[in-house]
This record gives sequence, C-alpha cells and structure tokens, in this order.
Amino acid sequence: MRLAELSTRSGVSTATIKYYLREGLLPPGRRVTATQSEYDEGHLQRLRLVRALIQVGRVPIASAREVLTALEDESLDRNSRLGTAVWALPHGPQTTADDAVTDAAGHTVDALLRRLGWANAQAYGADSPAYRMLVTAVGTLSRLGYPCAVDDLAPYARSAGQLAVADLDLVERYESPDEQLEAAVALTVLYEPVLLALRRMAQTEESNRRYGQAGSQA
Repeated sequence: MRLAELSTRSGVSTATIKYYLREGLLPPGRRVTATQSEYDEGHLQRLRLVRALIQVGRVPIASAREVLTALEDESLDRNSRLGTAVWALPHGPQTTADDAVTDAAGHTVDALLRRLGWANAQAYGADSPAYRMLVTAVGTLSRLGYPCAVDDLAPYARSAGQLAVADLDLVERYESPDEQLEAAVALTVLYEPVLLALRRMAQTEESNRRYGQAGSQA
C-alpha cells in the first residue's frame, strides 16, 4: 500500500507517519520510485503499536523507541518485552523526598510485597516506577493521617492481583508480539478509567447496602 492508504487504514495522518519514519519508530517502506515507497501489513501493525504508545499511553518518543528496540531484541522473553512496554507508561507522582515518612512508606511497601509473596516486585524494588509511585501514595496517606498499614493495603493488593489475571487474559487474545505489546499498553491505559468508575459504583452499592433505607430495614 502507498502512504495515503496506510494513513487511511491506520487513522494516522501522513504528516505524523512521516514523523514516525524520521524518528525511526516505523521502518522504511520498500522504495518503488525516487519519491515513493510501499508499505505492508507489518507497517500497519507497527503503526498501531506506535500509536498506542504515543497517542494513547502518552509515552515520550525516546521511551517509545526503547520499547520498540526491546520488541526487536530476540534475546528478551515475552515477559521482559511486556514489562518494558508497561514501565514506559507515565506512572503518576513519584516523590523525591528523603525523610522519615518516605522511608517508613518504603518499609511498609516492602512488608506488603513480602506478605503477598510478590518476589518479582521485591527484586526490582525502587527501580520500578510503580514501586516508587506506591511509596509516594503511601507516604501521602501517612502525612495526612489516613490508614496505610500493611493490613489496610493488602485487600487492595489482592484485588489488583486478580485484575492482573484478567489483564493478561485480555492480552493473550492477541497472537503476535506486536499485537500483545499494543494491547498491554492500550488496555492498561484505557481500562484505568473503567476500574475507577466501577470502584465508585461499587462504593455506592456498598454504602446503600450498609446505610441506605433497604439496609436499615434488613
């Protein structure tokens, strides 16, 4: 297919495709004339992954290039490739504070990971952006005087573990490595508002069960 058709089928403008080509995020097409190239289904699939990273996941160009490099590194297993893609996503606030509260929050997170038996998360520790984000969140809860002990966090962690199973089940519906990376990125980002909405709806249901009129009559 020519560039115009690639743009139409992918929903990405020709100017953006040319930018991705210049940045090395998309491999060059097969040259047919001095000014024209042809592209195939592989380009379309790769463009979908680039779009998921940059437009959906808001991953910086340099980080997106790292993900694509990992995808092409045959020495990496599927776990490493998926991990590289998800780590590249923005992870929210991460503290740079070095004080007693942050130190205590780190100890709490470490204790939580030990209780859960999450050896992989323990091994990566502060190298993981998700770990650092969790330490920041626990530190903020502590500073404001809200419950954030291991016993308070454990139910959320166990629920997250169940969600991870559902996440990977969705990813495994796709066959190729490119498609799985695209799905891991897109679904992580796109399902987060779904999780937030469902959590708030569930809170409403539980509040009504406990404190609503129906609950009072039970």
